[in-house]
This record gives sequence, C-alpha cells and structure tokens, in this order.
Amino acid sequence: MIGYGEAHYKYATGREGDTFRVGFSPRKAKLSLYGIQESPRWDELSTQLGKHTTGASCVYVNKPEDIDLEVLEVLIRESWEHGPSDC
Repeated sequence: MIGYGEAHYKYATGREGDTFRVGFSPRKAKLSLYGIQESPRWDELSTQLGKHTTGASCVYVNKPEDIDLEVLEVLIRESWEHGPSDC
C-alpha cells in the first residue's frame, strides 16, 4: 500500500486508529484506491469515473485504462482537501 498524508478514524464501535488520507494498492486482481470517496462530489463524479466497484472504504479498478484519469485526479484533489486530517 502506498499512501499520502495522515488521518485518524473512529468507528461507532469505539475502535480507532490512524491511516493515510489517500492512497492505493496494486493488488493482483484489482487496483485498490483509498480515500477518494471523501470527495464532497463523490456521488456525482463516481458516475463519470468509469468501470469500477466500491467496498466499504475503497474503490476497485481492474486497470487504469478502465477509468477517466482526469476524473480520478479531481476526486483525489477534492478528497485531499475535504477528507479527514486530524492526526
């Protein structure tokens, strides 16, 4: 996993920890993108992103050619600016 920045999280269960603000992991099956769902325009821009699926805290992409890299850039920038950063 490659991540940038710091963020603190706390679940409703009380469990908490520290992680990065945005990042990715080049896994065997898919590329995992973390933190981009923090964009205030995620609902709007995710429809323009291209072929992807989502998990609880990440976005899965088969290959970079499946998505619009300009939309991804906007999602990363907005997530960085508006996402959690209280570490």
